[in-house]
Amino acid sequence: MSLSCEPLVPLEGTSFISCCRHTSRGFFITLLCLFMLNIRLADLLTVNEVKESASTPTAMPCWQTEQFVVAGECTKCTQFEMKTQPACVRTGFTMKINCPESQKEEYKSCRSALMEETLFWRFEATMISLAILFAALVVLRQRALDRLASEKVRKQIESI
Repeated sequence: MSLSCEPLVPLEGTSFISCCRHTSRGFFITLLCLFMLNIRLADLLTVNEVKESASTPTAMPCWQTEQFVVAGECTKCTQFEMKTQPACVRTGFTMKINCPESQKEEYKSCRSALMEETLFWRFEATMISLAILFAALVVLRQRALDRLASEKVRKQIESI
């Protein structure tokens, strides 16, 4: 299949849509790629999870095995804590947890409202930008189709 639309003016019995069917396929492929890129960017905006290796067994934190009480709110980790505390590495935020049964005090990874809000507004900005881009593409495509139609009418009038 060629990627160029040979007859810019459709042949008798065909329509503009069938003439440039490959451009709509290209448009949908482009749209799919942009959608996948948006999903990929959303994944990159959050800090990647650290995968624990199966060869080094670790003790289960108390908050996974028993009831706990939140002792401190979700706070951003410092650079030093990011390197030393495993709970900080996952999201960059931790909260202090008290486990009353085992009398332990631990830190648990959490997602802050500020981080969620930032991700939300980045997503909104991406969607608005894509909407503006595609609206402009629709307007340009409509102008091109109108120009082709008026040129076809002009040629038909000239041939009379």
